[in-house]
Amino acid sequence: MAPPTCLLRAGWLAVALCALALVLAPASDATSSSLVGINYGRVGSNLPPPQAVLPLLEGLGIGRVRLYDADPAVLHAFARTGVELFVGVPDESLAGLADLGGAESWLRDNVMPFLPDTKIAALTVGNEVLTGNNSALMRALLPAMQSLHGALTKLGLDKQIAVTTAHNLGVLGTSYPPSAGAFRKDLLPYICPILDYHARTGSPFLVNAYPYFAYSGDSKGIHLEYALLEASYAGVPDPNSGLHYPNLLVAQVDAVYHAIAAANTAASRVVEVRISETGWPSSGDPSETAATPQNAARYNSNAMRLVAEGKGTPLKPSVALRAYVFALFNENMKPGLASERNYGLFKPDGTPVYELSYKLPRDNSTFSGGNSGWRFPGGGGGNVTGGYDNNGVNSGYYDISAASPDSAGWWRWSQAAVAAAMAVLVVAA
Repeated sequence: MAPPTCLLRAGWLAVALCALALVLAPASDATSSSLVGINYGRVGSNLPPPQAVLPLLEGLGIGRVRLYDADPAVLHAFARTGVELFVGVPDESLAGLADLGGAESWLRDNVMPFLPDTKIAALTVGNEVLTGNNSALMRALLPAMQSLHGALTKLGLDKQIAVTTAHNLGVLGTSYPPSAGAFRKDLLPYICPILDYHARTGSPFLVNAYPYFAYSGDSKGIHLEYALLEASYAGVPDPNSGLHYPNLLVAQVDAVYHAIAAANTAASRVVEVRISETGWPSSGDPSETAATPQNAARYNSNAMRLVAEGKGTPLKPSVALRAYVFALFNENMKPGLASERNYGLFKPDGTPVYELSYKLPRDNSTFSGGNSGWRFPGGGGGNVTGGYDNNGVNSGYYDISAASPDSAGWWRWSQAAVAAAMAVLVVAA
């Protein structure tokens, strides 16, 4: 039998561990009201580790995240957080997924080890495949989607995990006015069977919609306020349908709905359009004059507000708009114009690129019970502190919104509880 002092220490040790577990235990339940998500791209040489993004997401009030691959470290980081993930199936994997065996193998390696702790809501097969120049990839897209769905069905997971793909808005041959929306004729042989697939499986049609690109291409014909989703702008009428469009984003979505109806009437009755990417760059090349922090803050604040209201588009007012903001971080290794490296809400060190004027309501987030307890590890990514000092103390940077309420009470309590528990652990040792 252990001496009484050892028993006392053991008792306090158990209490301390329980307290620590209660404080750090993340949420596990997701809510259906999480309409706003964010894209977590990792094409950068200076990004923080995946664990460090969790306080940023919670500070934003965002509980849905789209990933571009199935990196094990990232999937592990989101375990037991309640965050719903759209997990990307990279383009280079599509050729091996054309048959059921290949799809089963991919799921066995990239999905099954993380269930049920990591909440995977969908697989997005490839990204903007149909507007690329790889005809073999275009032919492989639908078979890969079908095989993955079939493999999930065999596992009894087809109702839990959807299979879809994200399209560039360039799949449209006509987008204005929205009622004239139509897919490119050369893509119809690919898109029509994909629409049949969506109608059969109930999976959403995803589109990457960027009013920024439309404005940049026609700044004289499109008002900046219309592109920035400003509620004060008078809007634009559709001369054919008579519908009034208050901003360019909902006009783009309705153009896609009209294109679906023109290509596949049956599918148009049941297929939902969701925005897999939308955003505005905060900086760019000298020629990219609209890429400013002010415009980016206005656009993303307005986009979050628009989606959080739970309203639909003029054509589909009863179907709540869903969207993923692009992106969480500036990514310094993305090719192309300078704007491509400046879409992030945050710099790689966790400090905001600009301040949002809108704070998402708490019910948008799948996190529950206050702060999840995750912190930026000091030195976890070289000199990265992620908005926290090297002692792990919150510097306030993870909350990007000027409109955010003071929710520090729970956090201060949790910090005190963690400190007390750790002190007991040290004494007990």
